[in-house]
Parts: sequence; structure tokens; C-alpha cells
Amino acid sequence: MLTRETAAAQPRMLVMWRTVMAIGMLACTWASLLHAAPPGRQGNARPDERSLAVEEWQWGWYGADAAGTRSSPLTQITRDNVGQLQIAWTYRTGELGADFASAGKLAFESTPILVRDTLYLSTPTNIVIALDPATGQQRWRFDPRIARDVHYSRVASRGVASWVDRRAAAASPCSHRILMGTLDGRLIALDGRTGRACADFGSGGSIQLAPDLPPQQRGRELVTSLPVIYRDIAIVGSAIGDPRGAQKERGIVRAFDVRSGSLLWSWDPQPAADQETGGRGRATATVGADVAQAWTLMSLDPGRGLLFVPTGSASPDILGGGRSTRDRYANSLVALRADSGELVWHQQLVHHDLWHYDLAAQPLLIDIEREGKSIPAVMQATNTGMLFVFDRETGEPVFEVTQRPVPRSDVPGTPAAPTQSFPATPSLVSHAAVMPEDAWGITFYDRSRCRSLIEGYRSAGIFTPPSLRGTIISPGYAGGVNWGSLAYDAQRQLVVAAVNHVPMVATLVPREGGAHGLRREPLNSPFGLPCTAPPWGTLAAVDLRRNTIRWQVMLGSTRERTPWFLPSHTIGMPNMGGPIATASGVVFIGAAADDYLRAFDIDTGRELWQGRLPAGGQATAMTYVAKQRQFVVIAAGGHDALGTRRGDHVVAFALPQEQP
Repeated sequence: MLTRETAAAQPRMLVMWRTVMAIGMLACTWASLLHAAPPGRQGNARPDERSLAVEEWQWGWYGADAAGTRSSPLTQITRDNVGQLQIAWTYRTGELGADFASAGKLAFESTPILVRDTLYLSTPTNIVIALDPATGQQRWRFDPRIARDVHYSRVASRGVASWVDRRAAAASPCSHRILMGTLDGRLIALDGRTGRACADFGSGGSIQLAPDLPPQQRGRELVTSLPVIYRDIAIVGSAIGDPRGAQKERGIVRAFDVRSGSLLWSWDPQPAADQETGGRGRATATVGADVAQAWTLMSLDPGRGLLFVPTGSASPDILGGGRSTRDRYANSLVALRADSGELVWHQQLVHHDLWHYDLAAQPLLIDIEREGKSIPAVMQATNTGMLFVFDRETGEPVFEVTQRPVPRSDVPGTPAAPTQSFPATPSLVSHAAVMPEDAWGITFYDRSRCRSLIEGYRSAGIFTPPSLRGTIISPGYAGGVNWGSLAYDAQRQLVVAAVNHVPMVATLVPREGGAHGLRREPLNSPFGLPCTAPPWGTLAAVDLRRNTIRWQVMLGSTRERTPWFLPSHTIGMPNMGGPIATASGVVFIGAAADDYLRAFDIDTGRELWQGRLPAGGQATAMTYVAKQRQFVVIAAGGHDALGTRRGDHVVAFALPQEQP
């Protein structure tokens, strides 16, 4: 599944996406689709000209900083010279899934971090690697040796976290620690200088997050996102195979002493008595079919001591008849005290989720200018394409949120929430019903078949519940906005997002005893193409000052997916990964289902440059300065869900080096 960790088989939508990219005759139809959405107003804002502060700045967190802004003050690469970028170095991790039972699920989603003149990253199988940032030469490598015969529900590691002991000498062992969660449910601490396990952390450098998990549950409670570091505390979430129904593993958030590894607190998204009263959340032994999880990327406001946790759907997702409506912390943005785990506030953004609309994106912590005031805010992007903005301290909406009636369930025993939350910010995707007249195809034949398919399904717009005859879910559960999250330009008050626009079909299948099974599939033509028109993927910018979409352009092309004699066109392809922004007005993004890193003008959305990658770049890039040279680095290893070219590459781009 695309949006989260799951023990279920990949749905057929993934096969559809592979087919989309392989259909040769598709290229003949793109001539009328070449023009992107009209750009917004032109901008000539001068780049940030800070010098010393910029040189000292480091991309030390997965999202550039604790707030997840994916924004850099660097200005060496500009809109004028970005076309000169070339590959400066390439590193091969060597991890291509040999002898790995789950090799078919490999997804190289890591974003490196730069700390103390060393670049750190992780492979999908949790191998941690330290590189020289200027040359890409390996400094050390640590393999936690996760079991390679286990069928993990997901095989991804989005990166590592860094902690520096301010009380210790820089050269002392483990005064700088690199921390990572693993697929086999461990938290590991390594010496940042040597890569050796920190012996004083847990047992020989690692902690088993769920030590009581039975052997048959191996690979079902795992960690794919990196810890958050607050003072001397490492906070880590966990992922579970959520579509399987009632289960024993838990999607718990846990906090550990970063020196000793001792457990300090835990918070469970599963409702429990102490959480209902707003008290300190603790892990519970409750087993039921309301299990939620905190699998994705969390954000931190260090000054306020607040941790922001986006949670996933309750389990079993989509099959709402098998669980109660007591899932108040599922599909929610939750604010916790970082030092205690105490619940401060929460906002549920999808009620009683029946569509797999979990919160996949990292919360974005920003200061919004409204009516002459600066408001400390947190923005949560969603798979529905909506952007919710709340006051960080109180949880009150900054942009109004209203409850609107949504379609009711037409299946007995499968209740649906009567209303859902809609923010006053502009949606990045259409929420309209997919109608027969929307049918699309490359010939009269497949267009006609698509029309017949759409006529046979239930389609009443967003939040239409799954049905016995099949329901069109639009947008599908790959997005809107997925774990690639948002980038933010504070000067312009612009938020940039990669967006998916592919609908799906969910059909309930009756079983004995009144229960239901579920069939999920793409809304495809006989040729394997989506029954709705491109673009299927876009890059969009939202102007928070005007509360409007500044621009939205197509992201991704059909290169190498069509015969050599047909042209390759940018038509907007499905994507996994996110954008980054620089102070010089350049946005970088890979993500699309082709093998490119791209640069865009943040003011207009105009594509400025394409850099060819040796494999799919379904990760989020990062940037830094080393030896007075700005680099842009991305993991290029392909992605199981999008069927892109596999590899084990870390690629760094830079401007041509000046000769002495």
C-alpha cells in the first residue's frame, strides 16, 4: 500500500501505475495536455544574502529542521544558474535486496542529514552510512543485521536522527549519537564518529520496542520514520500492519533517555481511560479493532516543548463495520508534552475513516502573518488534499474548519460519520464526484468502457462510503499529499506540495455472519490506464497571505515508458517524495514516477532544470554547503509502489567546480 505500513498485499493500483508507464500508445495523445496550469504572478524577490549564518547552516533534521519546513537559506544555486547543475558524486549503498524475503517491497525513501561535517543516511534495510559530504566517500557503515527471512509489512527507512551531548568532550565516545528505528522494532544508538554501537544505550546499543511481541508477529510492528530528539530524549513512533483487523501489536509513541535508553513515557493512539480524561498517555494492553498508529514523521516545537504527532487510520481500515466509533485519536493531529507525553490537544481531521485517509505528511510548524499579527501555527496536509492550520498552543483553527454533511453508508452494519471536517484553505485536489461524462481514454473504445464502469459504481464525491456495488474513492488513498509532506518559504509565505490525483474503487464483499471483506482496485480502462484524465500528479504552491493556490503544474513525464520513436511529455505522473525550497527561489523535487530530479521557480511554477537519475528518485532531497560548494543530494533507489527503476544510489548535484 502506498500511504503507510501494511501487512496486506500491495493493491492492484500499483500494477496499474506500472501499466500506465508502460503503455506505448499513450504518448500519441499528449499534445493537448502539454500546458500546465496557469502560473501565478511573477516575482522578483531578492534572495537572502546572509553569508556567515548561511555557511554555518546545516540540514541536521530529516525535514531540514525540527519544524519540518524543508527550507534552506542557501543561495549559491539560483534560478539563473540552476541549469548548469551536474552530478558531483554518486555513492552506491550495495543494498539491492539480495537474499531478502521482502526484496519486492524495497523503497529507498531516505533523506540524508548533515551534522558536524558528515552526511548520514539509512538504506531500506536499516544499514546506516556516513559519508564525506564533499566527495561522497564512505567514512563508516553499520549493519544492524535485521532478519532477512522475515516478510515485513513495509521495507523503508526515511532516515536517522542526531543528538549531541553538550556536557561531553567532542572526541569522547558517543558524545554524538546517530539514532534510528528498525524494521524489526528496535531503536539503535551509534557513535557519530565511528559508527560503533553505544554500549551504554539499552542492551549493547539497542532497545527492543515491543519485547513481548510473539514470534509470529515479527515484521508487523516496525519503525520506518526516524526519532525526534528533544533535549536528552529520543521519541519514536511505530507502524503496524493495519488492514488485518483486531491485533495485538500497537502503534505506540515511546520516549527514551538518549543516554541510557530507559523508557521515560509512552502514548498510545488507542483510546484508554487515562487518555480520555486528558491525562498522561501510557501504553495499554487493550486488544481490539480500533488500533491506530503513529507511523509517519513527527515535528517538534523545542521552545514550547510540544511534540506534534499525525496518526493513521484505525484498523481494520476501510472496513468500518468491524470497529467502533471510539477511534478519537485516529486520523488526528495530536499535540503532546515532549518531556512527559501528556496530551495537550488533538484535532481529528477524518472521522471514522473508511477511505484510508490517514495523516501521512509531517506537520509543518510555521508563523503565519494574519491581520498584522504573527501566529505560531501548525499546518497538516492530508491525503484528501486539504490543508488544516491550527494554533500550536491551543489547537484552535487559524483558518476556519467547518463540519459538512457527507454521503451516508448504504450498507447495513457499516455506519459512516454524518459529517466531516473541511478547512477554509484551498483544496489541492478536486472533491467532486467522478461522473460518466468524466470518462477518459486514448480511444473511443476504452473511453466508452470507462464510462460504463463509472456508471456502475457509487460516486457522490469525497467521503462516499465503500459499498456493495463498489464506490469510487476520489482522491484515492495515495493522496492528495503523502509522506513527502510540505516545503515552506517564510519570506513569501508559500507552501509547496507534491499532489496525487488518482481515484480508486473500494467494494465490500459479503461474508458469512453479516461480515464483509474488501476488494480494492484502480479505476482503470481495459488498457490499464486511469479512467480519469491527466494530470495524475502535480506540484502546487499555496499563498497563505491570500489563501489561494498561487500555481499548480504537472509533475512527471513518460520518458522511457514509451517507444523510442514517440516523444516524451510532461503530463503529471503519480509521485512519492516531497519538495524542498531554497532562499534563492528554487524548489527541488524528485518524487515523480520517472528518473529525474527537477528544479522549479517558486514564484511561477516554471520548470527550470531536469537532472537525470540512475534510478527512481522517490525520496525527498536535501541541500548543504561543503568546501564552499552547494550540493543537492537525493536517494535514487526506486520504489516498489510506483514500479520505478531500482537502484542503490545516492546522487549529489552541484555547479561546475571553478578551476584554480
